[in-house]
Amino acid sequence: MNKATNIALATAVTGLIALAGTAATTATAVAAEAKEKCYGVAKAGKNDCATKTSSCAGTSKVDGQKDAFIMVPKGLCDRLAGGSTESK
Repeated sequence: MNKATNIALATAVTGLIALAGTAATTATAVAAEAKEKCYGVAKAGKNDCATKTSSCAGTSKVDGQKDAFIMVPKGLCDRLAGGSTESK
């Protein structure tokens, strides 16, 4: 291969790597935005964060505790039995 071919090949590979990185970053950002807190559906000990009655994740006392939440895809919470986007 000559020098011009090597440069063209290196440029193409660099462009593909940059494009893949951009796509991965965009997918992560979209996934992060498409979540919501869903109260009242977490199993005991499986909540995602502190509640009014406990200090950290994984400390809910009962299944379906009204102030314990888990993160779910946006729009799913309203379809879950007992689910609410607002703490009770």
